[in-house]
Amino acid sequence: MLPQQLALELWAADIPRIGNETGPQRRSAAPGTEHGRGETARRAPAPGGVTTEPPAGAGAGPCERHPAVFVLDKHGTPLQPTTPARARKLLKSGRAVAHRHTPFVIRLGDRTAADSTVDGVELGVDPGSKHTGVAVFTAVAGERRGRYSVQLDHRGAVIRKKLEQRAAYRRGRRTRNLRYRAPRFLSRTRPQGWLAPSLRHRVETTVSWVDRLTRWAPVRAVHVERAAFDIHAISAGRPLEGAEYQHGTLHGTEVREYLLAKFGRACIYCGITGVPLNIDHVRPRSRGGSDRVSNLVLACIPCNEHKSNRPVEEFAPKRAAEVLKRAKAPLRDAAAVNATRWALWRALDSRMPTHVGSGGRTKWNRTRTSLTKTHTLDALAVGKLDTVTETVGQVLVAGCTGRGTYARTRTDKHGFPRLRLPRQKQFFGFQTGDLVRAVVPTGKYTGTHTGRVAVRASGSFAVRTTHGLATARHRYFTVLQRADGYAYTTQPEGEPRAARP
Repeated sequence: MLPQQLALELWAADIPRIGNETGPQRRSAAPGTEHGRGETARRAPAPGGVTTEPPAGAGAGPCERHPAVFVLDKHGTPLQPTTPARARKLLKSGRAVAHRHTPFVIRLGDRTAADSTVDGVELGVDPGSKHTGVAVFTAVAGERRGRYSVQLDHRGAVIRKKLEQRAAYRRGRRTRNLRYRAPRFLSRTRPQGWLAPSLRHRVETTVSWVDRLTRWAPVRAVHVERAAFDIHAISAGRPLEGAEYQHGTLHGTEVREYLLAKFGRACIYCGITGVPLNIDHVRPRSRGGSDRVSNLVLACIPCNEHKSNRPVEEFAPKRAAEVLKRAKAPLRDAAAVNATRWALWRALDSRMPTHVGSGGRTKWNRTRTSLTKTHTLDALAVGKLDTVTETVGQVLVAGCTGRGTYARTRTDKHGFPRLRLPRQKQFFGFQTGDLVRAVVPTGKYTGTHTGRVAVRASGSFAVRTTHGLATARHRYFTVLQRADGYAYTTQPEGEPRAARP
């Protein structure tokens, strides 16, 4: 691997400039410090919900702006995104109409792409296990300006749960005293490059959103993380020479990022989090230990200094077996994400020019451009760049909800059907999941309600809004946007999303 020598013991596990997590500082963090995803301090939100810039002297960061509005010409060809103020003027003057509700897209009625100047935009994709960040930005001479941000909330865990439930039902049927069923598993084969449904879902969802954004914006290229860690670079037992790797600004970053993710940014010996962490050798180099990643763990500064050059069996005899086991255990979640990233890169590369980068480079870009740790800002920092001058203050959160189910029955705890659902999904022109507006003139729910509708064959629909649930007849409903398998919310950039009920 890359020779690191004293850096492994004396340097912090992360970039030293991130003062809230790494570097030789005090053991306890400053009072009131909050960490975004356990790494960096989040900027304090202003009363209006927009994150403020750090005070003078704390490091200049990019300025924030409102998300852009996507624009189409009279034939549906994407034009350069515009500002919300400009879009309001176009709508008010009658030159444009609303093409889509969320994300908001307008269509001009008096202009074509041939009559317009279209510079184009680029996409950045930060794949993740539960969330994927997508950033739309303009790039000129290495300078990136954020225009729109989308956070995809995957439902891979739900898919896995449903598949396990189906397998349990089938297993139960096979063990019951029923008629003989010939085995079918011998005819089942998996093609090369097969991914589990929960993993394939992540790839297909991300590719689908890239295709959507391509229809609404003039996308010229995509930047995507093809690997979270450079496994070859951090696990090789020798220095990589020549054209393989060169020492540069990313030296050692891949190892640190891998260990931070593997051990959950916690000390392996005492379990403390939110403090500076160093890289420690389980078996010290002075006693024959190597620099292989299986011999490296994270330790807080007091534990690292107290351990010194003693082996783990002597320093922590009660936890030695656990420490050795965790140090040698692979990062299975990262391996699964890496598998989906390669499949995602192949899918995107077949569509448009695709540039790749690693998680280590993304982290280095994010740190030196004073960005906080979020999926969408990681997407903005993917690949090669010089600086980021503008970010988006509001993020569109698209949660994958699916498009219903093929099953037309509901089962009891034993797997037997207990009720039957109607064969059709649409009633009176509405389908469950449509974004609607209900104007109720009289009754208990008098007023205007906007949200997702749940349809019934009787014609009495329910709409779920931010204020609760309302019920009304179908004639009071108007469709704003058809169900597309996603539930949309917005959140300020840099703030964690509120837990779902």
